Formats: sequence, C-alpha cells, structure tokens
Amino acid sequence: MHMDTGITTEDRAKIVESLSTVLADAYMLYLKTHNFHWNVTGPMFSTLHVMFEEQYTEQWNALDDIAERIRALGHFAPATYKRYAELSSITEEPNVLSAKEMIRQLVDGNETLVRTLRAGVKVADELDDYPTADMLTTRMEVHEKNAWMLRSFLEQGAGAAQGDASSD
Repeated sequence: MHMDTGITTEDRAKIVESLSTVLADAYMLYLKTHNFHWNVTGPMFSTLHVMFEEQYTEQWNALDDIAERIRALGHFAPATYKRYAELSSITEEPNVLSAKEMIRQLVDGNETLVRTLRAGVKVADELDDYPTADMLTTRMEVHEKNAWMLRSFLEQGAGAAQGDASSD
C-alpha cells in the first residue's frame, strides 16, 4: 500500500538507513552492557552490577522504539547479530575484563552511540522527520548521561577534577 505522510519514499529510505545504524549501535551497546553486568568483579561489584543492569534494561526497552520507528517508516528493521556487526561501529568484547576496563569500554560505547544519534538527528531534521529527530534527541540525552555517570568512576577525585579545570 502506498504511504503518503509527507516524506518521500527516497527520504524515508535515507532516514531508515540512519536508523538502522542507530539500532545496530544501540543493540551492540546493550549486549556489551549486559555482558559486563554478568561478569563484573572487584570492590565496586555491587554498585556496577546494579548500574549496568539499570542501563541495559533501559537500553533494551529503547531498542523496540527504534525498530518500530523503522517499521512506521515502511521498512523492515535489521534484526540479526550478523547485520548488527556489519552496521555497528561498537564491537563485541569476547574477553572478561577488569571493572575499570569495562567502564572505559561502556563510556566509549555510549559516546560512539551519541555520535551515531547526532548524525541521525541531522538526517531526520534535514528531511523534516520530526518524530525521528525527537526520538533520537531523547536517546542522545540518555547516552550522554550514561557516559557521564560511568566516566565519574574513572576520575581520581575532586582535587584532580579541580586541578584539571583550572588548567584550561
């Protein structure tokens, strides 16, 4: 059936291409976060175990919204690990890492996803797809906050942060 929502077939395809990359990055970050939740050890185990669970649970729920937006635009959502690996710039972690390295990788993953989301917002804005732009902007805010919270575990304390700020 023909779709006429004010966005051309070609423009919907461009938006879906961007959304598919967002979905792949989001899924790979979800998978990595869940992996680290299961396998974290060390003195911060309890805190990180809970934080990782909160983050992967929120991420899992968001995956459905992204995939359903792709469907609302008249396309099928990518839905295999193989396709996600092809589309994503976030890679799987096959090893069990130290808690500190897990945190570093999750900071990097969240920041990578923010960049992917930012690119998606630009595409959606340029093509007047405000619902997609709104959804991606909201996701960007979530992942910027996640990166900040994770990054705080890597900081050396208030004195180091103040020293860093005064040297700018």
